[in-house]
Amino acid sequence: MAFSPYHNGSFWFDSLDELPTPAPPDALPDHVDVAIVGGGFTGLWTAYYLHRHQPELGIAVFEAETVGFGASGRNGGWCMGMAMGIEERLHGPEQPQGIELLRAMHDTVDEVGRVCQAENIDCHFAKGGTLSVATTEFHAEAFQRRVERRQALGFADGDYTWLTAEESARRIGVAPNFGAAYTSHCAAIHPARLVRGLGDVLRRKSVAIYEQTPVTGIDNGQVQTARGAVRANVVLRATEAYTDTIAGQARQLLPVYSMIVATEPLSEATWQELGLARRETFDDGRRITIYGQRTLDNRLAFGGRVGYRFASGIRPRVDPADKALADVEASMRQLLPATRDAKVTHRWGGVLGIPRHGRPFVTFDRTSGVGAAGGYTGEGVGASNLAARILADLVLGRDTDLTRLAWVDDVPPKWPLEPMRWLGAKTVFALGRLADRKELGGKRPSRVYGALFDRFL
Repeated sequence: MAFSPYHNGSFWFDSLDELPTPAPPDALPDHVDVAIVGGGFTGLWTAYYLHRHQPELGIAVFEAETVGFGASGRNGGWCMGMAMGIEERLHGPEQPQGIELLRAMHDTVDEVGRVCQAENIDCHFAKGGTLSVATTEFHAEAFQRRVERRQALGFADGDYTWLTAEESARRIGVAPNFGAAYTSHCAAIHPARLVRGLGDVLRRKSVAIYEQTPVTGIDNGQVQTARGAVRANVVLRATEAYTDTIAGQARQLLPVYSMIVATEPLSEATWQELGLARRETFDDGRRITIYGQRTLDNRLAFGGRVGYRFASGIRPRVDPADKALADVEASMRQLLPATRDAKVTHRWGGVLGIPRHGRPFVTFDRTSGVGAAGGYTGEGVGASNLAARILADLVLGRDTDLTRLAWVDDVPPKWPLEPMRWLGAKTVFALGRLADRKELGGKRPSRVYGALFDRFL
């Protein structure tokens, strides 16, 4: 399938009602109040909330390609009420911070739904929750303990529920199925319709979006672009896995690839086997993450993490014939037997950003006027909204509950130089795959590979 240069190769972009050719700007402004680098979820949500609180601000978003070209328009379409790093904060002295973050993420799912309704963004939002399916008995034990811990922290059965094997099998046709941990705090969405819809809303509100305008450098008081410099009182970086493309920003985030396949629309008989009647999203207990959702037009979109390229290499698009995509498709057919004869019509991939400490972060230096948000580790559809609300409050000097959340100023250390970065990433992914292979084919946890993976991660 041949794509235009501004098409990101995903089913999501391919199924948009319209994908206009981005027009490079005739000219850039000399000065703006706020310059936002990156036209994905983080950048657009930040612009949205800044405008909501202070409509007179002159805001400009600079995007290297077109709105949603990166991870925001390629992901699995999970708007989830969870983010990396929260689980570790639910234990020990940071427990109150972890609980606050988790409740804020729960509300974030509903906030995205509220904005979509208020702004008439049809992103196929369906809050069906998510199922973490246990395909081994020891995964079932671990998931059940996780639900019990959540409830012991004060969350209701409606927030986190353990489903027996029989109950889980009625919800999703995974084999084998030893039960599932269910949370209601997740919505399946069409991510490209959400990010492109946000862009349209901002343009209607007179927020300038400059596509085909890559930023090459960030300085105090200005952004350097391929089309010239623009002065700004505030400069905010919202570039996630693409951060390395900006001078002076190397090794902030590790770009890791995730690959996704989407089937043809499946028959009602097939969906009777597959389940997901409420458009629940799903994953399982393996370490190298897999994830899936039922789209509004009854396709199955199924993805998985695959790894890192030397020197943080990023491809504009992933070749649909890439072997990693074939491996993801094979995992889909093995996990969900009802897909055995389903035709896969779309194969794509892209990069997500991983911070060295494994947690999202938001930072703003009032003296320099420079800020940033990111580090979602593949869970940014929802987390980017919360991060953007925090960043907007910090920029505007608003003292709110959000600006006291633990993500504020939790800036990660830089990743090591090559080849250590590549060797470390290869080692971690290899250990994860070995542990998964051993566990999914047996009845016991992987004591060696699994323990090493957890320690390194």
